[in-house]
Amino acid sequence: MNIHEYQGKQILKSFGVNVQEGIVADTPEQAVEAAKQLKIDYNSDWVVIKAQIHAGGRGKGGGVKLAKNLDEVKQRATDIIGMQLVTPQTGPEGKLVSKVLVAQDVYYPGASETKEFYISVLLDRAKGRNIIMYSTEGGMDIEEVAEHTPHLIFKEEIDPKVGLQGFQARKIAFNLGVSGVAHKEMVKFVSALYKAYEATDSSMFEINPVLKTSDDKVIAVDAKVNLDENALFRHADYAAMRDVTEEDPMEVEASASNLNFVNLDGNVGCMVNGAGLAMATMDIIKLAGGEPANFLDVGGTANAQTVKAAFNIILKDPNVKAILINIFGGIVRCDRVAQGVIDAYKEIGNIPVPIICRLQGTNAEEAKKLIDESGLQVYSAIALKEAADLVTKVLAEQA
Repeated sequence: MNIHEYQGKQILKSFGVNVQEGIVADTPEQAVEAAKQLKIDYNSDWVVIKAQIHAGGRGKGGGVKLAKNLDEVKQRATDIIGMQLVTPQTGPEGKLVSKVLVAQDVYYPGASETKEFYISVLLDRAKGRNIIMYSTEGGMDIEEVAEHTPHLIFKEEIDPKVGLQGFQARKIAFNLGVSGVAHKEMVKFVSALYKAYEATDSSMFEINPVLKTSDDKVIAVDAKVNLDENALFRHADYAAMRDVTEEDPMEVEASASNLNFVNLDGNVGCMVNGAGLAMATMDIIKLAGGEPANFLDVGGTANAQTVKAAFNIILKDPNVKAILINIFGGIVRCDRVAQGVIDAYKEIGNIPVPIICRLQGTNAEEAKKLIDESGLQVYSAIALKEAADLVTKVLAEQA
C-alpha cells in the first residue's frame, strides 16, 4: 500500500529518523497558516510547497515550488491544489492534487556545502534478504544512474539472523563520502531507517534525496513508502493512512469485494481462480491474438456473488471486447461456478460482450452442460486450446 510523503515522514520521525519538517494543507489558506507555524517552530523563512500524490517526479511536472514569502505561499498553493499533475510516473492523464505539504527550507547557507544522496531499503527476492541500496547521486532518477553510471550504486545485504550491523552502517556512510559529524549522523540515519523498515512491515522505503545540510545534519527530504498489505492487520494505524482517491477506482471496488484485481489496457477481460492460473490465462489470451484487459483472481471459493462482482468490475472497462472465465475446480466445484455465471448473467441483464467459460476439474462435464443449455451468449470450453480458439473466434467477429 502506497502512502503520501507526509505520512511516510510521520512514520520515519516516530523511529528517530531526521526528516524535513512540514505541515499538510488542503487549501491555500491552510498553507499560509502552515508557513507561519513553520516560521515559529523552525525559523524557516522560505518554505517548499509540495504536491501530495502517489507518484514520483513531482518537481518535473511543476508540483514542487519554493515560496519566499506568505504571498508566494498562497499563490503556489493555489496553483498546485486542484491541478492535474503529470509526471513520468503518472502517465499522460496525470493525477489530481488535493493537498500539499508545506515544508521547511533545509537548503540554508552555511560553512560547508550541502550534498544529496539516495538511500532505499527493500527486499531482494532472488536472495530472500533485505538490502540497502544507496548512491552518491541523490536527487536524480535512480534508473538513469543505474543505466549510465552503475558503479555509483552500492548495495548492502542484511543477514536476517542478525539484522543491520554497526559496521555495515559505517560502511554505507564511508561509501557515501561523508566524514566527521556528518559520518556519525549518517550512521544514525541509516540505522533508524532500517529499524523503521523492519518494524512497519514495509516492502520499500525510498528516500531521495537524503540531504547532508551545510551544518552536517542528515535529513530525509522526501519519503516514498510502500507498506506490505498482507501485514496491515498488525498495523491498524497505518492501514488508516490509505487514500483510495489515489488508487484505480476499479481496483478499489475489487478490493471491497475481496477480489485480487489489477487493471490493464487490453481487450479481453479475465476471471480466474488462482494467481498462477491467471498468469497462464493472460499468456493464452496473447497467444490467441488478444491483449489481457486485467488480472482478476476470484479465489478458491467462487460463487454467484463473487462472479457478479467480477463481471461488474470487468464491464466497467469500455475496451473489453470479450471475457474469458478460466476456473480450475479443485476446492470449488465447476458446476457451482457455472451456475454462478448463469445466475450473475441473468441478474446483471444484457452483457454486451461474448463470454468464453473454460471449466476444468471437479464436475467439469456437468458445468459444460449447464452452460450449453443456458441459452445465454456463453461459449463453453474444457481444454485450454479450445478456450484460446474461442478467444480468437470472438475477437475476429468483433473486428
